[in-house]
Amino acid sequence: MDKQNPSAPPCAQPRIPRGITHINVRHTTRFTVIGNHLAQHPELSGLAIGLAVHIQSLPTGARADIKTLAARFPEGETRIAAALRELEAHGYLTRTRERLPSGRVVTHTVSYNRPRDADAQDRRPTTPQPKPAPTLTSAPDPTPAPTPAPVRPDSAEVPPSPTPDPHPKNPLPTPERHTHHSAAHHTATTLLASLHRDDPRLLLAERDVRRLAPAVTAWLDRGAAPEAVRRTLTASLPEAPLRHPAGFLAHRLTELLPPPLPTAPATRAAVRPLPLQNCDGCDRAFRSPEPGRRCRGCRSDQSDLLEAA
Repeated sequence: MDKQNPSAPPCAQPRIPRGITHINVRHTTRFTVIGNHLAQHPELSGLAIGLAVHIQSLPTGARADIKTLAARFPEGETRIAAALRELEAHGYLTRTRERLPSGRVVTHTVSYNRPRDADAQDRRPTTPQPKPAPTLTSAPDPTPAPTPAPVRPDSAEVPPSPTPDPHPKNPLPTPERHTHHSAAHHTATTLLASLHRDDPRLLLAERDVRRLAPAVTAWLDRGAAPEAVRRTLTASLPEAPLRHPAGFLAHRLTELLPPPLPTAPATRAAVRPLPLQNCDGCDRAFRSPEPGRRCRGCRSDQSDLLEAA
């Protein structure tokens, strides 16, 4: 046998990939877009992330209450309720209890594919950072550099202002009339500013009162009494903490807006009765357009005499 050569290079070992390997297939039907801010959320539990993905995949109008989700998944109602509270705390879900005209109380669930605080952060203007000065690595040029022209103050760069969203998610109803100095607008601002007396969680900032006042004025324009508006805004409040009371009230003012008052029918002019006249035959009073006529009884007696003649 030949002698072994210890200096020979070893055989190449196959490379074992480390970590996860993705095999992605492009979906064309039956798919839901989920953001990494939810799929990789550092604070949400796995059950909360899974429930959020499931709820976002449901069609509008599908039931997403605790009993329905507990019947769908192996977890019990207690764990599912805790996961839903996680999603509410991080802005992915809101649940409000509403009373139907029949008296039954139902829970209205609103799912957000982005946390509500993320929209406000994205629209926040950012300050441009100054560019670092270039570093010279070559030898300096003996030719003096031209002196830069002075920059006028009006030609300085100004960061662009954020563009308002032309299609807001929940546009608030606007009043059909009234100005900011009308009695209805004053009633609306007073009602909103005093809601914290019914529930301390409904304490609103001054800017929120100014923003919601036109929506309350629209309710008043449609015949709703101020006390009825107060009961609608404060009835069946959720037990969970209200992180955004102004958004909660805006949702109720938009979704529960009563219909406009029907147009009142034109009233017919009252018909005045004929005046009273005295009968020329029996001197009894009867109604007739002109004097000098006989009543019905005298006219029938006179006609009987003429037939007998």
